[in-house]
Amino acid sequence: MRRYFCPDYFFATYREADAAFLAAQNIRYLILDIDNTLAPYEQPEPDEHILAWFSALGEAGIKAAFVSNNRRERVELFNRQIGIPMYPKGKKPLRRFMRRAMADLGATAEQTAIMGDQVFTDVWAGKRMKIRTILVPPIKDKRDIFTRFKRLLEKPVLRYYKKHCQGEK
Repeated sequence: MRRYFCPDYFFATYREADAAFLAAQNIRYLILDIDNTLAPYEQPEPDEHILAWFSALGEAGIKAAFVSNNRRERVELFNRQIGIPMYPKGKKPLRRFMRRAMADLGATAEQTAIMGDQVFTDVWAGKRMKIRTILVPPIKDKRDIFTRFKRLLEKPVLRYYKKHCQGEK
């Protein structure tokens, strides 16, 4: 069961999953979370680092889409300068909006990955879709009780990953 929640890749930040890495892994389509993956909740718009990262993805021919569990206004504002397909209130780990994003991108499972900061939403959604998963630690964690509880449940999964899953690709 834990292996179902083990990410395929774990990076310290989204920037480590750069265009060169993704292309080398034959990842041509990337589904992305926003909050705590690319920016903290309080950051309404992408900064210059995020915009440069998206520019490099585009130059490498890598298509991306946002599937976020956040509300439409948040996702639209963040996406205004980036301009990729977006699916707010994505209800991850449910697959409906993941399927829709992949269909709209023309993506195949073999060439698609999802990147996010949560094991029980982003990684689980990717595993359910049979696509590769990239986990990054949260930039700034929410302190509400539900998020703290989820992070507590993630700890044994991440320990398992570090012990058993790293290097098994």
